[in-house]
Amino acid sequence: MAFITSRFTIAALVMLPFAFKRFRTATATHWKEATILSAIYFISFAAQTVGLKYTSAVKSAFITELFVVFTPLFQTILQRRPPGKANIVAILLALVGVIFLSSTGTSLFEVIYLIGSDFTAGDALTLLCAIMYAVYIVYLDMTSKDMDYIFLSYMQIAFTALCSGIFLFVLSGTGIEIPKFTMNYEVLRAVGYTALLATIITTTLQTKFQKYVTPTRASIIFSMEPIFASVFAFIILQERFTVFGVFGAACIISGLLVSELFSKE
Repeated sequence: MAFITSRFTIAALVMLPFAFKRFRTATATHWKEATILSAIYFISFAAQTVGLKYTSAVKSAFITELFVVFTPLFQTILQRRPPGKANIVAILLALVGVIFLSSTGTSLFEVIYLIGSDFTAGDALTLLCAIMYAVYIVYLDMTSKDMDYIFLSYMQIAFTALCSGIFLFVLSGTGIEIPKFTMNYEVLRAVGYTALLATIITTTLQTKFQKYVTPTRASIIFSMEPIFASVFAFIILQERFTVFGVFGAACIISGLLVSELFSKE
């Protein structure tokens, strides 16, 4: 939680000069909707971060990617907009791709067996993350069309910084998480990168442009994330691609193409 607090606090401070003037034009409804969205955003981040401490990275990655399945469900519930046939096919392809990408290369369904045989509190928190992120994608679609994107982006970042700071204080006070601050080049680089690129840039871009696609299609696009992670791991860390990984990437890309070429939404 200390890392999230540092990351989002820096991001909020950097973005404040650009967002301050937008506060005056925001209505009471805008503040209310932005706060609700920000709360969903924070819960998703916090659940994944805490959950990762009590589960494996493989299980966390797989469970988190289940948001691609939950998003059309919440799109149907909250917006009364069930996904079309093409997007359903695309979701199934993306899910199959995630299963392959999460496999170790020796057993296709090993990660599913691990989750089924040893479902931990960390897995439950990560599942909450996937559910809340799906709700976030849908609710962002519902709110971003009638709101200034700078104001909405800043609210999410500042709210997360505030709440993570409060949670850090509570966790440290109860002894659950004792914050440790180590100042070195690697830490500064990680905090700087995540604050500027992985927080300000990504949150602002998603808030501004997601409204031009349906939540279901957005979730399919976001399912490409593990593919990019694998590519950068290959380039930077010289990690090798597995056969399962290549096939999983092909399934996700196929799902994206089906969604883009055949969907009428």
